[in-house]
Amino acid sequence: MLQTGYRILFIVLMLLAIPVLSTAQSADDITPKPVEVIKERRGHVTIDGKAQIVFDKQFADQAAYLKDILAAQTGLKLKSQASDQTMSKASHNIRLLFDTESIDKAEMYTLTVSGKDVTIRAQDTGGMVYGIQTLLQLFPLKQVKEAKIKDVTIKDYPRFAYRGMHLDVVRHMFPLEFIRKYIDYLAFHKFNTFHWHLTDDQGWRIEIESYPKLNSIGSWRDSTLIGHFKAEPARYDTTRYGGFYTKDEVREVIRYAAVRGINIIPEIDIPGHSRATIAAYPEFSTHPDTTWNVATTWGMYNRQNNVLQPNPATFKFLETVFHEVADLFPSAYFHLGGDETSKKWWKADPVSQQFIKEHNLKDEKGLQTYFVEQVAGYLAAKGKKVIGWHEILEGDLNTSTLIMNWGGEKEGIAAAKRGHQVIMAPGKPLYFDHYQSKDPNDSLSIHGYNPVDAVYAFEPVPDTLRKLNLDHYIIGAQANVWTEYIGNPAKVEYMIFPRMTALSEVLWSPREKKDYADFKRRLNTAIIPRYTYWKSHYFRNFEQWTAEK
Repeated sequence: MLQTGYRILFIVLMLLAIPVLSTAQSADDITPKPVEVIKERRGHVTIDGKAQIVFDKQFADQAAYLKDILAAQTGLKLKSQASDQTMSKASHNIRLLFDTESIDKAEMYTLTVSGKDVTIRAQDTGGMVYGIQTLLQLFPLKQVKEAKIKDVTIKDYPRFAYRGMHLDVVRHMFPLEFIRKYIDYLAFHKFNTFHWHLTDDQGWRIEIESYPKLNSIGSWRDSTLIGHFKAEPARYDTTRYGGFYTKDEVREVIRYAAVRGINIIPEIDIPGHSRATIAAYPEFSTHPDTTWNVATTWGMYNRQNNVLQPNPATFKFLETVFHEVADLFPSAYFHLGGDETSKKWWKADPVSQQFIKEHNLKDEKGLQTYFVEQVAGYLAAKGKKVIGWHEILEGDLNTSTLIMNWGGEKEGIAAAKRGHQVIMAPGKPLYFDHYQSKDPNDSLSIHGYNPVDAVYAFEPVPDTLRKLNLDHYIIGAQANVWTEYIGNPAKVEYMIFPRMTALSEVLWSPREKKDYADFKRRLNTAIIPRYTYWKSHYFRNFEQWTAEK
């Protein structure tokens, strides 16, 4: 009996030592949900240390990316070689193929697991990166000697062309390591745009050589508000806070993002939200004889002067700086802000009033439009298109400008009716700096309540526009992460997860495939384990808080 017991124990131990089939997601667990999944009844492809990545030359960077990220996730260290080289022997291959025949849409990919190979086909960087993200979800989320990937065919492409995530690095600045990590989060979730909010009242976060005081003065504030900006009395710390990203650092981030299919859109916010600018150069303000400080509080609109004066020096400054930043970023789009520009400072300024009169502008709204169109002209000379917040529509604006709508459906519908392409970014539910619970002990946020189920239920295209056949003007949506109350990377992660995951499915997957119950299943079984693998913070009690009816 004893010998039999030892024999059984030996067999059990041997079985445990055998590498097992992937315990990560099946194709049913992929997020965001693909357009089409065809599962085979039997068969799999085994990827082990003898397998290799074979790539067409168009995807050399993505092959290196896959090699590194797969090794980190599974411990499998695959060799790679270009498809035009003499093939070395391999047990199985992961093929990354450039294909303009079977792939007929931008950002589309197909992933086939069959026979001896795993094959991803795409016609552009985005499509290949998204195919890689799907493939990674089919691999184990642990160190293994081999992975058995079940036979499957996936055909997939995005519902919306613009799928964005924003990050404010002005109110609080984040290290480059986290900026890269944030970009990795976007790539995994199949977003294609990183909106980098680089200037505001509280600081200037990008190196500018033509106007160096933007960095020596404008990048630093003497103190920072403690607690909520509406609390009385206001309290401040005494710590000098600030910094900026050098041009070399920005270039490195751009290169990093490009490999992952992420376009970076910079934002230089004008003509309001310019307190850091006028602190560095008071001559651009409506009170050029005044010494300004970089803002130390939040919610500047209408409370403290933060607008630019329309004078020759200001417009020369704008042309020079926007050209300098445009030369740095390859993106075809440039965000110029345009939000929350209080008109009271222009109304009280004789120079601004004289400018309005001399240029036959209707009023201060017309002056705001003048600023926007001047900068749009400067950027057009660099081959860039302009994006602005929806307030820039207060005047008669050229329809070539894209509108980023942080208001409600009303503002999005109005922009589309006027012939503008629109990116929907409504504060409710896509401001991820808002609370995601009503727990009074939750971490301090600005206000609002945007639980994850409200994010998942969000529909970017208003029914009104469908009925008017104007739905094509909605090109996508974006979530915004303002950081007045988000002072470190851990808090950013806590605020975006799992809401960012929910938004990814809204923007990528076909509308008819959305299923919140299934999304929660996948979130719990496949995505939250990935947050853990990333060592990322996330809001754990999301199922306890639901949208208000």
